Amino acid sequence: MPAATLAVDFGTSNSAAAFLDAGQLRRLPIEPGNETLPTAVFFPAGSGAMRIGTAAGEALIAGDEGRYMRALKSVLGTDLLHEPRLIGGKRQTLADIVTAFLVVVKERAEAAAGCPFTAVLSGRPVHFHSADPARDARAEADLRSCYLAAGFTHVDFLFEPEAAARASLGQGAAGELGLIVDIGGGTSDFSVFQSDAGQMRILASHGIRLGGTDFDQAVSMSHAMPLLGRGGQLTRTFGDGLLPVPNAIYGDLSTWAQIPFVYTQDTRRAVKDMVRHAVEPKVMARLETVIDEQLGHELAFAVEAGKIAANGGSDSGIKMGFIEPRLTAPISAASLDASLSDARKRLRVAMQETLVEAGVQADQIGAVVLVGGSSLMQLVADEARALCPGAALRRSEAFTAVVDGLALATAEAR
Repeated sequence: MPAATLAVDFGTSNSAAAFLDAGQLRRLPIEPGNETLPTAVFFPAGSGAMRIGTAAGEALIAGDEGRYMRALKSVLGTDLLHEPRLIGGKRQTLADIVTAFLVVVKERAEAAAGCPFTAVLSGRPVHFHSADPARDARAEADLRSCYLAAGFTHVDFLFEPEAAARASLGQGAAGELGLIVDIGGGTSDFSVFQSDAGQMRILASHGIRLGGTDFDQAVSMSHAMPLLGRGGQLTRTFGDGLLPVPNAIYGDLSTWAQIPFVYTQDTRRAVKDMVRHAVEPKVMARLETVIDEQLGHELAFAVEAGKIAANGGSDSGIKMGFIEPRLTAPISAASLDASLSDARKRLRVAMQETLVEAGVQADQIGAVVLVGGSSLMQLVADEARALCPGAALRRSEAFTAVVDGLALATAEAR
Protein backbone atom coordinates (compact mmCIF):
# COMPACT_ATOMS: atom_id res chain seq x y z
CA MET A 1 0.00 0.00 0.00
CA PRO A 2 1.37 3.49 -0.78
CA ALA A 3 3.05 5.31 2.10
CA ALA A 4 0.50 8.13 2.34
CA THR A 5 -2.60 6.24 3.45
CA LEU A 6 -5.62 7.99 4.91
CA ALA A 7 -7.83 6.03 7.30
CA VAL A 8 -11.49 6.99 6.91
CA ASP A 9 -14.43 5.89 9.00
CA PHE A 10 -17.33 6.86 6.69
CA GLY A 11 -20.24 6.39 9.06
CA THR A 12 -24.00 6.56 8.77
CA SER A 13 -24.17 9.35 11.34
CA ASN A 14 -20.57 10.55 11.76
CA SER A 15 -17.29 10.28 9.88
CA ALA A 16 -13.66 10.60 10.94
CA ALA A 17 -10.16 10.52 9.42
CA ALA A 18 -6.71 9.71 10.77
CA PHE A 19 -3.26 8.59 9.67
CA LEU A 20 0.07 7.46 11.05
CA ASP A 21 2.41 10.44 11.29
CA ALA A 22 5.97 9.12 11.77
CA GLY A 23 4.46 6.02 13.32
CA GLN A 24 2.16 7.94 15.67
CA LEU A 25 -1.60 7.87 15.42
CA ARG A 26 -2.95 11.30 14.47
CA ARG A 27 -6.63 12.08 14.16
CA LEU A 28 -7.43 14.83 11.70
CA PRO A 29 -9.92 17.65 12.41
CA ILE A 30 -12.01 17.32 9.26
CA GLU A 31 -14.69 19.30 11.09
CA PRO A 32 -13.33 22.61 12.43
CA GLY A 33 -12.38 22.02 16.05
CA ASN A 34 -13.64 18.44 16.13
CA GLU A 35 -12.34 14.97 15.41
CA THR A 36 -15.66 13.74 13.97
CA LEU A 37 -17.81 15.15 11.19
CA PRO A 38 -21.58 14.62 10.98
CA THR A 39 -22.26 12.65 7.80
CA ALA A 40 -24.77 15.15 6.50
CA VAL A 41 -25.09 17.54 3.58
CA PHE A 42 -27.25 20.54 2.77
CA PHE A 43 -27.95 21.91 -0.69
CA PRO A 44 -29.33 25.47 -0.69
CA ALA A 45 -32.31 26.04 -2.94
CA GLY A 46 -31.13 27.10 -6.36
CA SER A 47 -27.41 26.77 -6.95
CA GLY A 48 -25.54 27.56 -3.72
CA ALA A 49 -22.51 25.57 -2.57
CA MET A 50 -23.06 22.30 -0.75
CA ARG A 51 -22.53 22.47 3.01
CA ILE A 52 -21.48 19.44 5.03
CA GLY A 53 -21.31 18.35 8.65
CA THR A 54 -22.32 20.81 11.36
CA ALA A 55 -22.79 23.55 8.75
CA ALA A 56 -25.43 21.41 7.05
CA GLY A 57 -27.34 20.98 10.30
CA GLU A 58 -27.07 24.66 11.11
CA ALA A 59 -28.56 25.56 7.73
CA LEU A 60 -31.49 23.25 8.41
CA ILE A 61 -32.09 24.57 11.91
CA ALA A 62 -31.85 28.16 10.67
CA GLY A 63 -34.68 27.44 8.24
CA ASP A 64 -32.65 28.03 5.10
CA GLU A 65 -34.40 26.94 1.92
CA GLY A 66 -32.83 23.80 0.56
CA ARG A 67 -32.44 20.04 0.95
CA TYR A 68 -30.83 18.35 3.95
CA MET A 69 -29.61 14.75 3.74
CA ARG A 70 -28.28 12.35 6.34
CA ALA A 71 -27.62 8.58 6.55
CA LEU A 72 -26.20 8.51 3.00
CA LYS A 73 -24.32 5.30 3.79
CA SER A 74 -27.58 3.40 4.17
CA VAL A 75 -28.40 3.67 0.43
CA LEU A 76 -25.17 1.99 -0.74
CA GLY A 77 -26.00 -1.15 -2.68
CA THR A 78 -29.51 0.04 -3.60
CA ASP A 79 -31.03 1.40 -6.80
CA LEU A 80 -31.77 4.65 -4.97
CA LEU A 81 -28.04 5.48 -5.00
CA HIS A 82 -27.96 5.79 -8.79
CA GLU A 83 -31.32 7.48 -9.50
CA PRO A 84 -30.79 11.00 -10.93
CA ARG A 85 -32.73 13.66 -9.03
CA LEU A 86 -32.92 17.45 -9.08
CA ILE A 87 -30.78 18.37 -6.07
CA GLY A 88 -29.04 21.67 -5.51
CA GLY A 89 -30.23 23.09 -8.80
CA LYS A 90 -28.92 20.24 -10.96
CA ARG A 91 -29.65 16.60 -11.71
CA GLN A 92 -27.37 14.33 -9.72
CA THR A 93 -27.40 10.98 -7.97
CA LEU A 94 -26.81 10.14 -4.33
CA ALA A 95 -23.57 8.51 -5.51
CA ASP A 96 -22.51 11.96 -6.76
CA ILE A 97 -23.34 13.39 -3.34
CA VAL A 98 -21.38 10.71 -1.45
CA THR A 99 -18.45 11.42 -3.77
CA ALA A 100 -18.71 15.16 -3.14
CA PHE A 101 -18.74 14.51 0.61
CA LEU A 102 -15.60 12.35 0.33
CA VAL A 103 -13.89 15.01 -1.79
CA VAL A 104 -14.30 17.47 1.09
CA VAL A 105 -13.08 14.88 3.61
CA LYS A 106 -9.97 14.28 1.47
CA GLU A 107 -9.28 18.00 1.01
CA ARG A 108 -9.69 18.79 4.70
CA ALA A 109 -7.58 15.80 5.74
CA GLU A 110 -4.77 16.84 3.39
CA ALA A 111 -4.90 20.43 4.64
CA ALA A 112 -4.76 19.27 8.28
CA ALA A 113 -2.01 16.71 7.68
CA GLY A 114 0.06 18.88 5.37
CA CYS A 115 0.49 16.09 2.84
CA PRO A 116 -1.47 14.49 0.00
CA PHE A 117 -3.28 11.16 0.35
CA THR A 118 -3.53 8.92 -2.68
CA ALA A 119 -4.56 5.77 -0.82
CA VAL A 120 -7.39 5.18 1.64
CA LEU A 121 -8.18 2.41 4.08
CA SER A 122 -11.90 2.66 4.73
CA GLY A 123 -13.95 0.97 7.37
CA ARG A 124 -16.98 -1.00 6.28
CA PRO A 125 -19.62 -2.95 8.18
CA VAL A 126 -19.35 -6.73 8.16
CA HIS A 127 -22.61 -6.67 6.21
CA PHE A 128 -23.99 -3.54 4.56
CA HIS A 129 -27.11 -5.63 3.96
CA SER A 130 -27.99 -8.60 6.14
CA ALA A 131 -28.42 -11.97 4.39
CA ASP A 132 -27.97 -10.52 0.89
CA PRO A 133 -24.43 -11.24 -0.39
CA ALA A 134 -25.07 -9.77 -3.84
CA ARG A 135 -26.32 -6.46 -2.49
CA ASP A 136 -23.54 -6.46 0.09
CA ALA A 137 -20.89 -6.81 -2.64
CA ARG A 138 -22.63 -4.12 -4.65
CA ALA A 139 -22.54 -1.75 -1.67
CA GLU A 140 -18.77 -2.15 -1.28
CA ALA A 141 -18.33 -1.65 -5.03
CA ASP A 142 -20.46 1.50 -4.81
CA LEU A 143 -18.37 2.91 -1.98
CA ARG A 144 -15.12 2.00 -3.76
CA SER A 145 -16.33 3.85 -6.87
CA CYS A 146 -17.12 6.93 -4.79
CA TYR A 147 -13.64 6.94 -3.22
CA LEU A 148 -12.01 6.60 -6.65
CA ALA A 149 -14.19 9.38 -8.05
CA ALA A 150 -13.17 11.53 -5.06
CA GLY A 151 -9.51 11.32 -6.16
CA PHE A 152 -8.05 8.33 -4.36
CA THR A 153 -6.09 5.92 -6.56
CA HIS A 154 -5.91 2.99 -4.15
CA VAL A 155 -8.84 1.84 -1.98
CA ASP A 156 -8.85 -0.93 0.64
CA PHE A 157 -11.46 -1.92 3.22
CA LEU A 158 -11.37 -3.36 6.72
CA PHE A 159 -14.32 -4.55 8.81
CA GLU A 160 -15.16 -1.86 11.35
CA PRO A 161 -15.26 -4.13 14.44
CA GLU A 162 -11.87 -5.56 13.47
CA ALA A 163 -10.49 -2.03 13.30
CA ALA A 164 -11.96 -1.32 16.74
CA ALA A 165 -10.31 -4.49 18.05
CA ARG A 166 -6.93 -3.18 16.89
CA ALA A 167 -7.56 0.05 18.76
CA SER A 168 -8.21 -1.91 21.97
CA LEU A 169 -4.92 -3.83 21.96
CA GLY A 170 -3.07 -3.66 25.24
CA GLN A 171 -6.15 -3.02 27.37
CA GLY A 172 -6.66 -6.62 28.53
CA ALA A 173 -4.66 -9.49 29.98
CA ALA A 174 -2.34 -11.55 27.77
CA GLY A 175 -4.27 -14.14 25.79
CA GLU A 176 -7.64 -12.69 26.74
CA LEU A 177 -10.62 -13.32 24.49
CA GLY A 178 -12.60 -10.18 23.72
CA LEU A 179 -15.89 -9.35 22.03
CA ILE A 180 -16.23 -6.08 20.13
CA VAL A 181 -19.81 -4.75 20.07
CA ASP A 182 -19.87 -1.89 17.56
CA ILE A 183 -23.30 -0.26 17.29
CA GLY A 184 -23.28 2.49 14.70
CA GLY A 185 -25.91 4.57 12.98
CA GLY A 186 -26.87 1.95 10.41
CA THR A 187 -25.34 -1.40 11.37
CA SER A 188 -24.34 -3.48 14.38
CA ASP A 189 -21.04 -5.32 14.03
CA PHE A 190 -19.23 -7.80 16.22
CA SER A 191 -15.79 -9.43 16.35
CA VAL A 192 -14.34 -12.03 18.69
CA PHE A 193 -10.60 -11.50 19.03
CA GLN A 194 -7.65 -12.74 21.04
CA SER A 195 -4.70 -10.52 21.86
CA ASP A 196 -1.28 -11.45 23.16
CA ALA A 197 2.04 -9.59 23.21
CA GLY A 198 0.73 -6.79 21.05
CA GLN A 199 -0.62 -9.15 18.41
CA MET A 200 -4.26 -9.76 17.60
CA ARG A 201 -6.11 -12.66 16.05
CA ILE A 202 -9.69 -12.31 14.79
CA LEU A 203 -11.67 -15.49 15.45
CA ALA A 204 -14.95 -14.37 13.86
CA SER A 205 -16.78 -11.28 12.67
CA HIS A 206 -20.51 -10.89 12.17
CA GLY A 207 -22.97 -8.06 11.59
CA ILE A 208 -26.59 -7.10 11.00
CA ARG A 209 -28.29 -4.12 9.40
CA LEU A 210 -29.52 -2.50 12.58
CA GLY A 211 -28.31 0.71 14.15
CA GLY A 212 -29.14 4.01 15.73
CA THR A 213 -31.24 5.23 12.81
CA ASP A 214 -33.38 2.10 13.23
CA PHE A 215 -33.72 2.86 16.93
CA ASP A 216 -34.86 6.35 15.96
CA GLN A 217 -37.42 4.97 13.54
CA ALA A 218 -38.87 2.58 16.11
CA VAL A 219 -39.14 5.37 18.69
CA SER A 220 -40.68 7.73 16.17
CA MET A 221 -43.28 5.21 15.02
CA SER A 222 -44.29 4.27 18.56
CA HIS A 223 -44.16 7.67 20.25
CA ALA A 224 -44.26 10.60 17.78
CA MET A 225 -46.22 9.38 14.78
CA PRO A 226 -49.42 8.57 16.72
CA LEU A 227 -49.64 12.33 17.42
CA LEU A 228 -49.67 12.82 13.63
CA GLY A 229 -52.47 10.34 13.01
CA ARG A 230 -50.70 6.98 12.85
CA GLY A 231 -53.00 4.25 14.11
CA GLY A 232 -56.09 6.36 13.44
CA GLN A 233 -59.08 5.71 11.21
CA LEU A 234 -60.55 7.18 8.03
CA THR A 235 -64.15 7.36 6.88
CA ARG A 236 -64.95 5.83 3.51
CA THR A 237 -65.71 8.03 0.49
CA PHE A 238 -68.53 5.66 -0.38
CA GLY A 239 -70.29 3.30 1.96
CA ASP A 240 -70.24 2.71 5.68
CA GLY A 241 -67.46 1.59 7.96
CA LEU A 242 -63.97 2.86 8.68
CA LEU A 243 -60.54 2.23 7.19
CA PRO A 244 -57.16 2.24 8.97
CA VAL A 245 -54.82 5.14 8.26
CA PRO A 246 -52.12 3.96 5.80
CA ASN A 247 -48.80 3.35 7.50
CA ALA A 248 -46.34 3.86 4.64
CA ILE A 249 -45.95 7.64 4.88
CA TYR A 250 -45.12 7.40 8.59
CA GLY A 251 -42.46 4.80 7.86
CA ASP A 252 -40.82 7.07 5.28
CA LEU A 253 -41.10 10.13 7.50
CA SER A 254 -39.34 8.33 10.35
CA THR A 255 -36.47 7.03 8.17
CA TRP A 256 -33.55 9.46 7.89
CA ALA A 257 -32.59 8.46 4.34
CA GLN A 258 -36.17 8.69 3.04
CA ILE A 259 -37.20 12.04 4.53
CA PRO A 260 -35.87 14.23 1.65
CA PHE A 261 -38.04 12.32 -0.82
CA VAL A 262 -41.34 12.53 1.10
CA TYR A 263 -42.27 16.04 -0.02
CA THR A 264 -43.88 15.24 -3.36
CA GLN A 265 -47.12 16.48 -4.89
CA ASP A 266 -48.54 12.96 -4.72
CA THR A 267 -47.81 12.81 -1.00
CA ARG A 268 -49.35 16.22 -0.40
CA ARG A 269 -52.52 15.23 -2.25
CA ALA A 270 -52.74 11.95 -0.35
CA VAL A 271 -52.34 13.69 3.02
CA LYS A 272 -54.96 16.32 2.20
CA ASP A 273 -57.37 13.51 1.37
CA MET A 274 -56.53 11.79 4.66
CA VAL A 275 -57.28 15.00 6.57
CA ARG A 276 -60.69 15.24 4.86
CA HIS A 277 -61.57 11.67 5.81
CA ALA A 278 -59.90 11.45 9.21
CA VAL A 279 -62.00 10.55 12.23
CA GLU A 280 -59.66 12.90 14.12
CA PRO A 281 -58.95 15.64 11.55
CA LYS A 282 -57.11 17.88 14.04
CA VAL A 283 -54.54 15.16 14.69
CA MET A 284 -54.17 14.38 10.99
CA ALA A 285 -53.74 18.09 10.24
CA ARG A 286 -50.41 17.91 12.11
CA LEU A 287 -49.15 15.48 9.48
CA GLU A 288 -50.19 17.94 6.79
CA THR A 289 -48.21 20.66 8.56
CA VAL A 290 -45.10 18.47 8.64
CA ILE A 291 -45.37 17.71 4.92
CA ASP A 292 -46.32 21.21 3.77
CA GLU A 293 -43.62 22.91 5.86
CA GLN A 294 -41.04 20.13 5.31
CA LEU A 295 -40.49 19.52 9.01
CA GLY A 296 -39.45 15.87 8.72
CA HIS A 297 -35.83 16.41 9.72
CA GLU A 298 -36.77 18.67 12.63
CA LEU A 299 -39.05 15.88 13.81
CA ALA A 300 -36.30 13.28 13.41
CA PHE A 301 -33.88 15.41 15.45
CA ALA A 302 -36.54 15.85 18.14
CA VAL A 303 -37.10 12.09 18.29
CA GLU A 304 -33.36 11.46 18.51
CA ALA A 305 -33.04 13.99 21.35
CA GLY A 306 -36.01 12.45 23.17
CA LYS A 307 -34.52 8.98 22.78
CA ILE A 308 -31.17 10.10 24.21
CA ALA A 309 -32.86 11.88 27.13
CA ALA A 310 -35.04 8.87 27.97
CA ASN A 311 -32.01 6.59 27.77
CA GLY A 312 -30.43 8.83 30.41
CA GLY A 313 -33.49 8.58 32.66
CA SER A 314 -35.23 11.84 31.74
CA ASP A 315 -39.01 12.00 31.17
CA SER A 316 -38.85 15.34 29.32
CA GLY A 317 -40.53 13.88 26.24
CA ILE A 318 -40.17 14.44 22.51
CA LYS A 319 -40.59 18.17 21.94
CA MET A 320 -42.79 18.78 18.88
CA GLY A 321 -43.74 22.41 19.45
CA PHE A 322 -42.48 23.36 15.98
CA ILE A 323 -45.53 21.48 14.65
CA GLU A 324 -48.07 22.75 17.16
CA PRO A 325 -47.45 24.89 20.26
CA ARG A 326 -46.64 22.81 23.37
CA LEU A 327 -47.06 19.52 21.51
CA THR A 328 -44.97 16.85 23.28
CA ALA A 329 -44.88 13.09 22.90
CA PRO A 330 -44.32 11.45 26.29
CA ILE A 331 -41.39 9.02 26.48
CA SER A 332 -39.81 7.28 29.45
CA ALA A 333 -37.07 4.74 29.97
CA ALA A 334 -39.74 2.05 30.16
CA SER A 335 -41.58 3.09 26.99
CA LEU A 336 -38.25 3.49 25.18
CA ASP A 337 -37.26 -0.02 26.15
CA ALA A 338 -40.64 -1.37 25.01
CA SER A 339 -40.30 0.28 21.60
CA LEU A 340 -36.83 -1.24 21.15
CA SER A 341 -37.71 -4.77 22.28
CA ASP A 342 -37.29 -6.18 18.78
CA ALA A 343 -33.91 -4.46 18.38
CA ARG A 344 -32.84 -5.87 21.74
CA LYS A 345 -33.70 -9.41 20.61
CA ARG A 346 -31.85 -9.00 17.31
CA LEU A 347 -28.73 -7.73 19.06
CA ARG A 348 -28.82 -10.64 21.49
CA VAL A 349 -29.09 -13.19 18.69
CA ALA A 350 -26.34 -11.51 16.64
CA MET A 351 -23.92 -11.55 19.58
CA GLN A 352 -24.70 -15.21 20.24
CA GLU A 353 -24.15 -16.04 16.56
CA THR A 354 -20.77 -14.31 16.64
CA LEU A 355 -19.63 -16.49 19.54
CA VAL A 356 -20.85 -19.61 17.73
CA GLU A 357 -18.91 -18.62 14.58
CA ALA A 358 -15.81 -18.07 16.73
CA GLY A 359 -16.21 -21.44 18.42
CA VAL A 360 -16.08 -19.99 21.93
CA GLN A 361 -18.42 -20.06 24.91
CA ALA A 362 -19.78 -16.92 26.52
CA ASP A 363 -17.94 -17.69 29.77
CA GLN A 364 -14.63 -17.67 27.88
CA ILE A 365 -15.00 -13.98 26.97
CA GLY A 366 -12.84 -11.88 29.27
CA ALA A 367 -13.93 -8.47 28.03
CA VAL A 368 -16.74 -6.92 26.02
CA VAL A 369 -15.68 -3.68 24.34
CA LEU A 370 -18.51 -1.30 23.42
CA VAL A 371 -17.89 0.91 20.38
CA GLY A 372 -20.02 3.32 18.33
CA GLY A 373 -22.37 6.13 19.25
CA SER A 374 -25.40 3.88 19.61
CA SER A 375 -23.52 1.59 22.02
CA LEU A 376 -24.35 4.27 24.58
CA MET A 377 -27.92 2.94 24.61
CA GLN A 378 -28.53 1.13 27.89
CA LEU A 379 -30.02 -1.92 26.19
CA VAL A 380 -26.64 -2.63 24.51
CA ALA A 381 -24.77 -2.81 27.82
CA ASP A 382 -27.61 -4.82 29.35
CA GLU A 383 -27.50 -7.45 26.59
CA ALA A 384 -23.70 -7.64 26.69
CA ARG A 385 -23.75 -8.23 30.46
CA ALA A 386 -26.52 -10.81 30.15
CA LEU A 387 -24.65 -12.77 27.48
CA CYS A 388 -21.21 -12.55 29.10
CA PRO A 389 -21.82 -11.95 32.83
CA GLY A 390 -18.24 -12.79 33.77
CA ALA A 391 -16.65 -10.40 31.28
CA ALA A 392 -15.32 -6.94 32.04
CA LEU A 393 -17.37 -4.31 30.26
CA ARG A 394 -15.22 -1.62 28.64
CA ARG A 395 -16.25 1.44 26.72
CA SER A 396 -13.83 2.37 23.97
CA GLU A 397 -13.75 5.79 22.32
CA ALA A 398 -17.31 5.63 21.03
CA PHE A 399 -16.82 7.80 17.95
CA THR A 400 -13.14 7.33 17.10
CA ALA A 401 -12.16 3.74 17.99
CA VAL A 402 -12.81 2.54 14.44
CA VAL A 403 -10.76 5.26 12.74
CA ASP A 404 -7.97 4.76 15.29
CA GLY A 405 -7.85 1.05 14.45
CA LEU A 406 -7.93 1.77 10.75
CA ALA A 407 -4.97 4.10 11.04
CA LEU A 408 -3.03 1.51 13.02
CA ALA A 409 -3.89 -1.10 10.40
CA THR A 410 -2.31 0.99 7.63
CA ALA A 411 1.10 0.10 9.09
CA GLU A 412 0.32 -3.61 8.90
CA ALA A 413 -0.80 -3.35 5.27
CA ARG A 414 2.42 -1.73 3.99
